[in-house]
Formats: sequence, structure tokens, C-alpha cells
Amino acid sequence: MLRLYNSLTRKIEEFQSIHPLQVGMYTCGPTVCGVSRIGNFRAFTTADILARVFTYNGYDVHFIMNITDVGHLVSDADTGEDKLEKSAKKEGKNVCEVAEFYTEAFFKDYHALNLTRPATFCKATDHIKEQIALIKRLEEKGFTYETADGIYFDTSMFPHYGALSNLDQIKEGARVEINDEKRNPRDFALWKFSPKDEKRQMEWKSPWGIGFPGWHIECSAMSMKYLGETFDIHTGGVDHKEIHHPNEIAQSEAATGKKFVNYWVHTAFMQVNGEKMSKSLGNTYTLYDIEKEGYDILALRYLYLQTQYRQEMNFTFNALDGAQNAYKKLILDVSRWDDPSVSSGQAVPAGVFEDFEKQFLDALNDDLNTPQALAVMWEVVKSPYPSSPKMKTLFKFDRVLGLHIQELSYQLRNAQQIIPGHIQKLVEERQHLRKLRKFNTADQIRSQLGKLGYEIEDTKKGPKVTKKA
Repeated sequence: MLRLYNSLTRKIEEFQSIHPLQVGMYTCGPTVCGVSRIGNFRAFTTADILARVFTYNGYDVHFIMNITDVGHLVSDADTGEDKLEKSAKKEGKNVCEVAEFYTEAFFKDYHALNLTRPATFCKATDHIKEQIALIKRLEEKGFTYETADGIYFDTSMFPHYGALSNLDQIKEGARVEINDEKRNPRDFALWKFSPKDEKRQMEWKSPWGIGFPGWHIECSAMSMKYLGETFDIHTGGVDHKEIHHPNEIAQSEAATGKKFVNYWVHTAFMQVNGEKMSKSLGNTYTLYDIEKEGYDILALRYLYLQTQYRQEMNFTFNALDGAQNAYKKLILDVSRWDDPSVSSGQAVPAGVFEDFEKQFLDALNDDLNTPQALAVMWEVVKSPYPSSPKMKTLFKFDRVLGLHIQELSYQLRNAQQIIPGHIQKLVEERQHLRKLRKFNTADQIRSQLGKLGYEIEDTKKGPKVTKKA
């Protein structure tokens, strides 16, 4: 039984889906005003692992992720410039060009990390109609009021506001700037009016005037469109826990009168060399930065798996070196094993690999304990049992780990002409027969090797074995 820490209840709970063996899951995706950083991708990797674990447990997962391409302002206070508009001015492009460029960059990095593709990547700009409709529902129920710069949600009308967060962290002058027109410092914008003295690149007509949606409303409108007014699980970074996600809950439940989400899963912060990630420190690394330094992107994925998602992670290049070395060793070890179809004839004690699989699943079902799951994986790799059942078990584990173990080990074997154990045994047997001058039987083994895709050449230094092209 899968057990997860629910940020809403602040305890680990047994997961129970709304519909048997079906899961509706929403993940806060990127704001496409720039390249996503390795800290962002740690949270996206948590969502990927969670989706894979659900599938591993037999669930049918309906996974949705948003793409924020409008409405995310440079502060949490609903003030300042839209991040997309700011990037467009800085780069000398229009907003649509910026959004498209960084969306494609995100998809490229997402694929490189072998992250599970959602059923839908939903863009905020494609769902303006749904966002306006949700704001109108809130207006009809008396949860909104108008100021000079937009339509706001009145948090005093929602008694349970902030249940997910620590309310003392949502205060004026901290993460929320002072706005004299707000009834309450925690109130947040649902719709922002376009400035009167300038024309925005992204703006739409609405019942309240020309403008654009606030950042928070998109996630409620799109998640409920694709998953229903109440769904199973919502994930994101822990930075969303204090403002963005409480606002999602408030506006959604105020509109529907129903519970919005049953389980909230948040990924802890990532530090770099013991310091907070920040542009001023120059430590907001991207996947491109990692690759430029000669690292395999999947080594970064391996590094993510070494820390449980609720623990703060400290990124260092020394740690990445260790992850890369471990990952390379894993692929190299497996490349030297026999194919799963080859039987060694060696007896395996009953239940050994079933026990490995149970340990692996138990680790994952214990609030996504990926470090323990990796430990079980290495127990399998280092075990003294035949490579065939080891390989089958490892490939099954990789459905969750997502490290491309099968593909890369086979590629390495072919690229470096690594000879699997069962082929090497046939070569040695042939050599022994030749020494006994049993050439006919030795030729039969040569023929057998040919059928298995290998050629053998007798040289003064011994037999040279190569895989056929």
C-alpha cells in the first residue's frame, strides 16, 4: 500500500484514490520566461517518480501539467511586471516568441531527464475562457471585489484559508507587498487590468475590462477542467506551499463548495554548495550547464534519486561526480551480463528475486524512498545469482527509476564490442575442443556463434570475437 506525506494534513497517509485504480494528478509546471533550473527539475522529477510508482502499483494515471505563459508577475504581491512581458523586452522579441522558445527548451530538457510525459501540457493562454468563467462563479458567490488594478479574491470570506501553509509567513512586507486597496494583505488577484498608459502584448476582453488573468487562477481552472472539481493529488515545489497552492485551494473550493484536492505533495528546496540558489550567486544551474561540464543528464537524475524528495538536497559537483561514476558503473556492469533469454543452468533459491522486488516496492511505497530503492537495486546488481534473472529484475525496477538501463547497456555492449558471458563461455569451450583436436565439434560452436550474431577469427594471440554489423 502506497503511503505518502500529505502536506495538507501534515502526516503520512495511506493513499486512497477517488476511483479504484485510477489517479488524477496535477503538477505545477514551468513559467516559460526563461530556462528552467536544476532546482525546478528536482520537483518535476518527483512528479515523474510519483506517476511511475502509481503505474508500478497498477493504477491508471491521468497526469496533467500546466505551462504558465501569462500572468506570473515578478512578485507574490500581484504587483510589478509580467515575467513574460519582461523577458520579451529584455530579449527584443514578442511575448509569443519568448513563450514558444522557452517552452520548447523545457520540453527538450524534460525529455533528456526521461520524465513521464503528461497526458496534457495545458497552456494558460489556451484557457482564458475557463479562467474568466471561474472568476465569474466566484463573483456570483460574493468572494470577489474590485480595486483600481484588478479583481481580487477576498480571503476573509473563506474561513479555511491557509490550511496548507503557515499563515504567519504570508504577511505584508514579507512575501506580499503592501497594497492599500486590499481588504486583507493575503487577498490575491484573479484578474488584472491592463495599465492605462501602455498596451500589453497579452491582454483579453473580460466582463471587468481588458486585462489578463492572475497567476493562481490558471491552475484551478485547468486542473478542474481536465481532472474534475475534486481530484486525487497535486504536486509542486515547497515554494508553492505558502501562497500559490493556498490560493488555488481557496478559489477552487469557494467556487465549487467541494474539496479541491485530497493529497498535496511538495518537493523540498535544493541548495548549491550549502547556499540558496540565486542569480546573484551565479549558482542557478541549468541542464545545459550540467551537460557543458561533461556530465550525463541521467547522472543528474540518479543524483536526484539519492535524496528523498522531502529532504533538502545540497547540489555540489563533487556529488554529481559520485552520481555519474555510480551510474556509469551500473551501465558497464549490466553491459557485461548475459541476455535475459540466456539460461545459465545455475539454480536460484526460491523466492530470492520476488523478495528483491518486494523490498524495492516497499521502499517506493514508503513515501517515495528512492535512496532505499537504489540500495535494493545495487543489492541485485552485486548479488551472486545468474545475470539473466538479475537483468529481468533490474529492467523491471527501471520502469520507476527511469535510468535507461536496458537501452544504454546494450548500446555500450555494441559500441565497445563487449562480449556477454554466455558468448565468452562458448568461445572458451571451442578453444578447449581445438586443443583436443576435436575440430568438427569446434566448428559446430563457430556455427552456433554465427547464429547468435558473433564472428570468430583465430589469431596468433588467440580468438578474436566481434559482433556482426
